[in-house]
Amino acid sequence: MITIVVAMGLDNEIGADNQLLWHLPTDLKHFKELTSEHPIIMGRKTYESIGKPLPNRTNIVVSRKKDWFEEGILIVGSIKEAIKFAKKINEDIFIIGGGNIYEQTLELTDKLEVTLVKANLKADVFFPKINAKIWEKRDEICHEKDEKNEYDFCFQTYERKIKLS
Repeated sequence: MITIVVAMGLDNEIGADNQLLWHLPTDLKHFKELTSEHPIIMGRKTYESIGKPLPNRTNIVVSRKKDWFEEGILIVGSIKEAIKFAKKINEDIFIIGGGNIYEQTLELTDKLEVTLVKANLKADVFFPKINAKIWEKRDEICHEKDEKNEYDFCFQTYERKIKLS
């Protein structure tokens, strides 16, 4: 099972200047619960924005940079290679960004774990539109903003209705 995990605003915005647009501790906890003990696949820029390997996960980074190396991660040259390595580790694989990686993997994905942040913020990276003909929302749990989380947000789970050949 390949799952995309993404936090996005009301206009599908996910980032600006290689950074997330919000700080939501409840979402970070949810992300950790979903991905712990599983391989995670991300692009180099996403890895650089995090700054270090995420613990209790196999960090697989897709990069076209030939001379780039970081301790504690697996660096591969393509999505196909990343998925091949991830499947050897665990059948449940999580794609965690960024925008280019999401675009390349959306057709390969079985499930979407979306945090919909109830905000419109200035962004330069966006998640592809979720097509209701392909994806069915199976679950939604909403949270109101509080002293730790600056925006209202909902955890949404989508499953693929139509398998692409």
